[in-house]
Amino acid sequence: MESFFRGVKILFLVLVLNACDLGDDGVSYHFVSLPVVDVGMPESFRLNETYEIGVTLLLPNGCAQFEGFDVTSEDTTVRRVVAIGTEVDGPSCTQEVSEVEATFRFICLYPETYRFLFWTGEDESGEPRFLEIEVPVTR
Repeated sequence: MESFFRGVKILFLVLVLNACDLGDDGVSYHFVSLPVVDVGMPESFRLNETYEIGVTLLLPNGCAQFEGFDVTSEDTTVRRVVAIGTEVDGPSCTQEVSEVEATFRFICLYPETYRFLFWTGEDESGEPRFLEIEVPVTR
């Protein structure tokens, strides 16, 4: 979980440092984790090949938009994947939840089975929940 927060902090710092307009345009936003609801994963990977992994995620309201994925390595073949979005503060937003489809590229570098942990939200006690998918590697 620590690496997830480190990734969000780094993303936030990069965005802040790249800001070129010092004037206040009245728009502020914050980063949010977006729950994954479905993943299009192949049945197996081939060593040294690149894959487009399709992910369906939820936008919690009309002020949120998808920005990218935070993919962290927890072990040689374990990947934690969190969809990251921004949510505009202030204006009235529709409360309509919508699904968005996005992809990320994955390169199979190791001959062992990969385990992916896709963040799906938090349980009642605030603990993260994950959709776990294992994909074997063929040669």
